[in-house]
Amino acid sequence: MRYLFIISFLFALNVSGQSINWISFEEAFKLQQSNPKNIIVDVYTNWCGPCKLLDRNTFQNKKVADFINKNFYAVKFNAEGNNVIKFDDREFTNPNYRPEMANRRNGNHQLTRYLGVNAYPTVVFLDDNSDIIYKLRGYNSPAQIEIWLKLFKDQKYKSIKSQEDFDKFQKSFVAEF
Repeated sequence: MRYLFIISFLFALNVSGQSINWISFEEAFKLQQSNPKNIIVDVYTNWCGPCKLLDRNTFQNKKVADFINKNFYAVKFNAEGNNVIKFDDREFTNPNYRPEMANRRNGNHQLTRYLGVNAYPTVVFLDDNSDIIYKLRGYNSPAQIEIWLKLFKDQKYKSIKSQEDFDKFQKSFVAEF
């Protein structure tokens, strides 16, 4: 009976669609070459409470996850981690990383500073050339992040050139999440 429950639980996880297909920066850049899409980057830290809320409440929401999986390459980036990342023809590391501090405040990764991120969580939207479109700081619920996901899912955001254009977009926006 216990095994049946576990199998049912695992099956439910697989068919629910509530999981974002997180990939590395390198994978996202490689995929962009054959199928250009914008990139969404979840910049988080291990100790950040709002980051955990964003993960649990927003990124595990079925509608949000399905939308991101369909329209973006999704990258999860630990702003204080120790990964070596190649980005914008440069290599970024975290020379101040201390393994014993892995789940507490640690040194900032060089890429964190390069992206201009100074608050966690921050969701960074990159275009299909890996240029920064926008940085969305702080926790956002599914309803709050929806407008940004829909604005930056493709190149249509480029038609918004003024506050008036954004106001028109916002007024015509129909929430679905």
